[in-house]
Amino acid sequence: MKIVVIGGSGLIGKKVVTNLRQRGHEVVAASPSSGVNTVTGEGLAQALAGAQVVVDVANAPSWEDNAVLAFFETSGRNLLAAEAAAGVGHHVALSVVGTDRLLASGYFRAKMAQENLIKASKIPFTIVHATQFFEFVKNIAQSASAGSTIRLSPVLMQPMVSDDVAAAVADVALGEPMNAMVEVAGPDKIRQDELVRQFLTATGDPRNVVTDANAGYYGIKVNDQSLVPGDNPRLGTTRFEEWLGRTTPQKKAIEPQATPPSSLPGKVGKVVALLLCGIVFAALSKVTLTMAATTEPKEAKLTELTSKDLTDLPGKEGLMLVIEYPPGSSS
Repeated sequence: MKIVVIGGSGLIGKKVVTNLRQRGHEVVAASPSSGVNTVTGEGLAQALAGAQVVVDVANAPSWEDNAVLAFFETSGRNLLAAEAAAGVGHHVALSVVGTDRLLASGYFRAKMAQENLIKASKIPFTIVHATQFFEFVKNIAQSASAGSTIRLSPVLMQPMVSDDVAAAVADVALGEPMNAMVEVAGPDKIRQDELVRQFLTATGDPRNVVTDANAGYYGIKVNDQSLVPGDNPRLGTTRFEEWLGRTTPQKKAIEPQATPPSSLPGKVGKVVALLLCGIVFAALSKVTLTMAATTEPKEAKLTELTSKDLTDLPGKEGLMLVIEYPPGSSS
């Protein structure tokens, strides 16, 4: 089956493309960088030729109120018209859980306009509503940051990892059109301030999270129903702490380095080692000469008292020996 993924070079799009290709489908990763532009219409007809399913996971390049609305309305109209001409049988779009409850935001008003265009078209569709992604927690923190303080409301959330979002979208694309909306979310609910606090701790960010019930979500007034799904959503399997463990750098304990020895003990150690080696060498030389001078060679008895690697002379070993000369030998 041929499936076209609009926004196929983005965070979710890449994962959807990979997921579908691994299942053996012909997948076109469509984006402006590949010559397919839903705003201008460039390349749409060619990309959609012969496609049975179109998955739209594209996002607006600007979230300014007028710009984001223009993007989703223009892109949506062009895409749906091209799908109708190509005979596409299933339009899948990714949107956000709580879109209809967050209309004080220009971004969510634009997403609602996109959804309304899809519902008004004659193309069978399924709209996937996903909760916030783990990967966007950093953005939430940044949006509420003022110096070393991050002011956040304790609103309830149920975020999920982008891999689970992509898997859900791919499953929907391979299923029958529902002409309705389905919700997907993470396995656990967590409050927004605690979510960001855990992220900062894991990443070693020293900023402080201050809980403020009036802070909202990106400045939007919210309650504990605003950002969580309704009954019976599809749940991802990856927990936030598991994702943090995989994606944040692990702190390694730094072992204290031994204090380097002063130059004086080092020099003394070298002198002692050299003296020991010299004494042993001289003693052995004397034994050898003495024994060689006798008509009847007699062996000296060597007893090793201790040995030690000489750290200042790699590969060398210092020995302390006791040398016992046999009777009759000269000393």
